[in-house]
Amino acid sequence: MSIKDTIEKVPGGLMVVPLLLGAFLNTIDQMHIPAVMNVLKFLGAPQTEEGYYEFLQIGGFSQELFKDSALVLIALFLFCVGSQMNLKVGGKALKKGVLLTGSKYFAGVAVGMAFGYFFDPMSGLFGLSTLALIAGMTNSNSGMYAALTGKFGNRSDVGGLSILAINDGPFFTLVALGVLGTAFPMISFIAVLLPIGIGMLLGNLDPKIREFLKPGESITIPFFAFALGAGMDLANFFNPTVLAGGLILAILTFVCSAGMGILMFKLFKEKSFIAPISEASTAGNAAATPAAIAAAAAVAVGAGAMTQAELEAIQNIVPIATAQISISTITTSLLCPIGVILMDKYQRKRGIDGTREDLGLNNAESTSGTQERHAVND
Repeated sequence: MSIKDTIEKVPGGLMVVPLLLGAFLNTIDQMHIPAVMNVLKFLGAPQTEEGYYEFLQIGGFSQELFKDSALVLIALFLFCVGSQMNLKVGGKALKKGVLLTGSKYFAGVAVGMAFGYFFDPMSGLFGLSTLALIAGMTNSNSGMYAALTGKFGNRSDVGGLSILAINDGPFFTLVALGVLGTAFPMISFIAVLLPIGIGMLLGNLDPKIREFLKPGESITIPFFAFALGAGMDLANFFNPTVLAGGLILAILTFVCSAGMGILMFKLFKEKSFIAPISEASTAGNAAATPAAIAAAAAVAVGAGAMTQAELEAIQNIVPIATAQISISTITTSLLCPIGVILMDKYQRKRGIDGTREDLGLNNAESTSGTQERHAVND
């Protein structure tokens, strides 16, 4: 059976499919079907605090892995992501990576700030929160970026991925929310950044550690995705308001990220715009950001920087934000390849081959031939 191949046919499948499965099982659990509860009771399952029997809360390793593991696995994921952030990148790749990361981040923050000004930042238009907007817009799908730039882009486009990896995880979202007025103490930032920082340090000190931790980037995703889903109601995904919010998030992500990236590339005299469109997506792992922000908020409450009411408000929007980000992940995974193909056709009509590294040179300076495409050494 080709289970993995089938899952990966779904955009962001390793994140989205387990998340939906977890939400489906949790939804059945919350229905408290008598026949199911009677079987669990007969088997000796413990009661929940509300007096029900739920198969996602039977205790032991099963509950720890499938229901309660989200934050631990997200932390491990961030550690592994940090280890893959290669600080040794070429000059042009560094330039493009900084331009792409900066433009995507500031586009997301600008939209988040505007949204928070005109609407309720917690549950404004179509249930969209500032948290969902910034988390969804500032984190791009690295795998899709690598695939699109590997086929339609050049060496430095692909190499920019080493810098783009910095936007993986909740840290930039946490910074943006702090700038927008959410009271996070310094310890909250340290608590989020530390796994990424330690992973980055070890990965750059020893390439063998980087290689050892590389599988953790993908292995952990379906597990924490399922655990996140196990705290959600499947109805969130079919709620017309939530669905509309997710589609709006996807359109804003694609249009604003690509537009800002193209503008920055033009300002810095880049001829090909394949890379800015390739990164105009929402990463599947961005669905983990709301839960991570809620964990940081809990730290803030303990430090006295945030009230319990503010924490509960953030916790209440986590399921909706997670669903909207997942919808945006699927939608942008369709929009980006279409956008890249159209841009490639447009550029070729104007004599621009996006796979060439020498677009900015004149004929006397240019190297002959097209640069061969290469795999990402991240």
